[in-house]
Amino acid sequence: MKYVYILISVNFPDRHYVGMTGDLKARITKHNAGEVSYTSKYRPWTLKTYLAFSDEQQAIDFERYLKSASGRAFAKKRL
Repeated sequence: MKYVYILISVNFPDRHYVGMTGDLKARITKHNAGEVSYTSKYRPWTLKTYLAFSDEQQAIDFERYLKSASGRAFAKKRL
């Protein structure tokens, strides 16, 4: 399974992060431990939502969509 997830910074609620992983718990732990350079400044993070995909290409495509302008609007309104 591949997971596409959205994180929200606890201290900076306007900061969101979209990512994809095969191990969601381990990945969130890495974000909160500061092991991901892009997210380390805005720790701690909390999980807003995630979606599981059995097809890796679908997960890649959905992550890419969520990072686009229309995908950000969709996520803000629907997720």
